[in-house]
Amino acid sequence: MIHETPGSGILRGMTDETPPRIRREDGTPSVTAYVIAYNEAEKIEAAISSVLWADEIVLADSHSTDGTIEIAERLGARVVQIDFEGFGPLRNKAIAACRGDWIFSLDSDERCTPEARDAILAVVADPDAVDIWRVPRRNWFMGRWIRHSGWYPNFRQPQLFRNGRMHYDQLPVHEGWIPAEGAEVAVLPADIWQIPFKNLGELQHKANRYSTLGSQKVLARGGGRSMAGAVARGFIEFVKHYVFKRGVLDGWAGFVIAFGNAEGAFYKHAKAWCERRSTPPPSSPPLRRESDRSGS
Repeated sequence: MIHETPGSGILRGMTDETPPRIRREDGTPSVTAYVIAYNEAEKIEAAISSVLWADEIVLADSHSTDGTIEIAERLGARVVQIDFEGFGPLRNKAIAACRGDWIFSLDSDERCTPEARDAILAVVADPDAVDIWRVPRRNWFMGRWIRHSGWYPNFRQPQLFRNGRMHYDQLPVHEGWIPAEGAEVAVLPADIWQIPFKNLGELQHKANRYSTLGSQKVLARGGGRSMAGAVARGFIEFVKHYVFKRGVLDGWAGFVIAFGNAEGAFYKHAKAWCERRSTPPPSSPPLRRESDRSGS
């Protein structure tokens, strides 16, 4: 039992006020699971259903129009609307809305497993547990579990942390994380699942979006000065994932992963190069028939 129940409903704006913490009647620390989403109606039910054990579920939504909000509310999530200005700012606003003593971050293409749930609850119940935990992910892609290709064990930013002991930087994509002073980091001894793409079309769509956001990071670092450099970076990424990270052992899925990373790296730097050199096209005057002009 908890004293502050999450409830459903949409919070239409973010404020600077700290939300009240959820307190469990048995005195144990509370957990908020937050999920970020935009038009993820096909995935959101499975994601939220895997964290129904949490004391609060927050959907950090960026104005979905495909039914994502309604599905989340039906499952008991509290929906917070956040304008998308990059993943770093999005995540910081999401954790600001969380009311649990601990926060568990789950993306819409991820699924908490029973083993991860039990490991998380064991950490939360331990008063001597470290503040920040990285969570290994096992990826399902092209009909198989990926065991190589740099995808297992696969980590992103820490996904379990005490409320207030970590935040994110402001980068628009592949955002970093910043621990509080003195915070220690450990690895959770259980996997969650990630189903990153339902098909190759979704992979291409996501790669295009991420390479566009990533090109801004390249420009901010002063890059994007050579198309040959973009080609070289794509080649390096392919070799790294297919050879050195043993993607070849993952069959055609490993080849697609390596090729996708190569393509993403190339377009990220190629888009930065094009933006740096962008000039408007030559002007085109209105054209009429010569007979019209002579008769005027």
